[in-house]
Amino acid sequence: MMKTLDHIGVAVRNIEDSIQFYTNVLGGKLIDRYKSEAVGVESEIAVMDVNGARTELLAPTNNTTSPIARFLKQKGKGVHHLAYRVDDLDEALQELKFKGIGVLEDTLRTNKHGRRLIYLNPADTNGTIIEYCDYPNVGTKNF
Repeated sequence: MMKTLDHIGVAVRNIEDSIQFYTNVLGGKLIDRYKSEAVGVESEIAVMDVNGARTELLAPTNNTTSPIARFLKQKGKGVHHLAYRVDDLDEALQELKFKGIGVLEDTLRTNKHGRRLIYLNPADTNGTIIEYCDYPNVGTKNF
């Protein structure tokens, strides 16, 4: 199954400062900004576009339960995850299972833009946090 880089998730402490950097220094454009208070997410997300490349800036909204807050405490700010778009998430999950790669079942969800996503188990990815995602009802729109 074909996989293409969809976006890079970056953990940030100050989302305003990060948006300014991506806008003023990298020449990017803020294309969406929202908060997700869903359990296991608890983050503010700013979607930046720099010449067609997407970066999601991720800031915790709950410093106790947000996985981004935990990430910042453990590793500091910086790249949090790489997201790969697949044609069909269900098919990709079967492929992962066949190859013995685990996923974090509790991360399976659909975001506000219709992107279905799940995180692979970092124990099976040499420690890198990897997201698989698809856009089954959105066509080619990329958020």
